[in-house]
Amino acid sequence: MDRIRVMSVFGTRPEAIKMAPLVLELAKRPEFESICCLSGQHREMLQSVMDIFGLKADYNLDIMQKQQTLSSITSRTLLGMDAVIEQAKPDLILVHGDTSTTFAGALSAFYHKVPVGHVEAGLRTYDKYSPYPEEMNRTLTGDIAALHFAPTAANAENLRRERVQGEIFVTGNTVIDAMRYTVQRDYRFSTEALNALDFEHRRVIAVTCHRRENYGAPMRNIFEAIRQLAEMHPEAEFVYPVHLSPVVREAAFGMLADVPQVHLIDPIDVQEMHNLMARCFMVMTDSGGLQEEAPALGKPVLVLRRETERPEAVTAGTVKLAGVEQATIVRLADELLSDPAAYRKMAKAVNPYGDGSACPRIAEAIEWHFGLCKDRPADFC
Repeated sequence: MDRIRVMSVFGTRPEAIKMAPLVLELAKRPEFESICCLSGQHREMLQSVMDIFGLKADYNLDIMQKQQTLSSITSRTLLGMDAVIEQAKPDLILVHGDTSTTFAGALSAFYHKVPVGHVEAGLRTYDKYSPYPEEMNRTLTGDIAALHFAPTAANAENLRRERVQGEIFVTGNTVIDAMRYTVQRDYRFSTEALNALDFEHRRVIAVTCHRRENYGAPMRNIFEAIRQLAEMHPEAEFVYPVHLSPVVREAAFGMLADVPQVHLIDPIDVQEMHNLMARCFMVMTDSGGLQEEAPALGKPVLVLRRETERPEAVTAGTVKLAGVEQATIVRLADELLSDPAAYRKMAKAVNPYGDGSACPRIAEAIEWHFGLCKDRPADFC
């Protein structure tokens, strides 16, 4: 047959980080024509990832608007995808994870009767409002997909229990592949505030907090915990790249700007973030991706959420679920800052999310699906 036309659709920075190494893997294999379509759900933050990986979009829907809503993201992506699919005529559309672009891209593919491959499939909390709207985005995408690329065996088991249609493959997470491109021993930050940090003699803690379900009281609790920890541990420095959301920025600057040990900086690109984590002491985050990335670098993670769709890291011991209550966050962070044995136990735990070969496994699974190889690829374990 002619080359397999595989179109990768994504629109946010986290998606781009995890899809970029897969787009590159497909492009270097002669049996594929790798096509890249951006929704533009994020704009500036997305382009920085494209630049780092040397990628150029074949199509860009450029849907981003000021004060965009979930409905506008979904509808504009659906409408934009019509013309792209008609022109590109892909044999397979790949979407990633759980964003509104993910769901709209999968739904558009279904409307055009193009099979969907779901990268990072099978993550579940089984609470459709937490995380919101991600839990329903990934569940509905799973109902549409023909190929499910689950990072872990537990994710695959979720899909089997739900009796989804299509083939399920355990691949590991593509973000571990991405870090081979980004982390450098002699890296110099482009953000001068990061170059000024004393990683050798200070306890630098990387912080992110931006999820919708943490707006309001949960976010205030998290920031109060950081204030308290800064008072308890004068040797600690907190580096917080503050999300562009006005809700997040108002809360962060309102509650933390006067704490000398807290460095509130603008959002940083993936290479800056990966190298910050590589040098920091620990990570406190409500991000999904950082729960997978930081353990690969030997960094303990406290998850600032009530639940996680990534329980494998909790079981492995690389992550602890700190929740959104001030007292619990302070207790768990203080333990890592005060107890070297507790710190080593988390830092040396085995990362369950991959070995850096998820992208080749996905490419081989697609080859097998289209009959280009006889043997089904072995699952990551």
